[in-house]
Amino acid sequence: MPVRSAVPFIVPMSFFVSPLRIAAALVLATALAACSSTPSSPSAPGKETTDRATGYLHGDAIPDSLALSPAPPAPGTAWAQLDDAVAREAIAMRGSARFQQAHTDADLSFPAGADQFSCALGVSVTAAQTPALYRLLERSRIDASAATKAAKNHYKRPRPFTVNNEPTCTPEDEDDLRKNGSYPSGHTAIGWAWALILAEIAPDRATALLERGRNYGHSRLVCNVHWYSDVQQGQFMGAAAVARLHDNPEFNADLVKARRELDHARTLTLPMPRDCAAETAALTSDIPEAR
Repeated sequence: MPVRSAVPFIVPMSFFVSPLRIAAALVLATALAACSSTPSSPSAPGKETTDRATGYLHGDAIPDSLALSPAPPAPGTAWAQLDDAVAREAIAMRGSARFQQAHTDADLSFPAGADQFSCALGVSVTAAQTPALYRLLERSRIDASAATKAAKNHYKRPRPFTVNNEPTCTPEDEDDLRKNGSYPSGHTAIGWAWALILAEIAPDRATALLERGRNYGHSRLVCNVHWYSDVQQGQFMGAAAVARLHDNPEFNADLVKARRELDHARTLTLPMPRDCAAETAALTSDIPEAR
């Protein structure tokens, strides 16, 4: 992030009376400069992180989900009936390996979030080994989440677990989820944005990455925290965010850095952070109605 210039410090004439006062003035000026360069606080979705990441998009550059999202399905309509049918199938997966995978997928905090797509990518993403890619995912996460906020706040759609009274895969998050609108799905928007970005960085892994992006959104169904229409519109808003990101020079520059970094990482023997065989096996069980 650019560093703001130091706060101007004017030394009054009386300070030139002694060398000690001159030294005091220099110390104070240095302290003021340090304060003026403190980065702003982070604006991140989901669980808080300890870093100071910000998104690439600001103001009107963030897609307007309220303008781009139709109202969620009204009760009694065919779309609402589909939402209900998918939710019933998702509840039946409770306790399965797929349900446990949904719990793992729910964690978007960094550094854990950076590795959600590592198996599909074939490379572990860490701040130490792939810092440019790590930061690219972290910042685009914020943008994709922001792209869902207007519609979420406007429609305030109740989440499935508040309607069917069935457990979720993340009981520790339920109190916060009750206060947050269900439509569109923020996790899905982030997952689909990541899938599109990573598929561009690693086109030879595009199929696996896009498939991971789809089932990442489906994890929100299995978790019983989103309706099917929430996930569909979340994918749409994730794609809208990526479209706007491609008009951002800073994002495009970081995209090039991340691609070069990934090429180098592939030449190394880096340990994977998770059991990719178990993840793949879990993800083969999906909700029939959502395929």
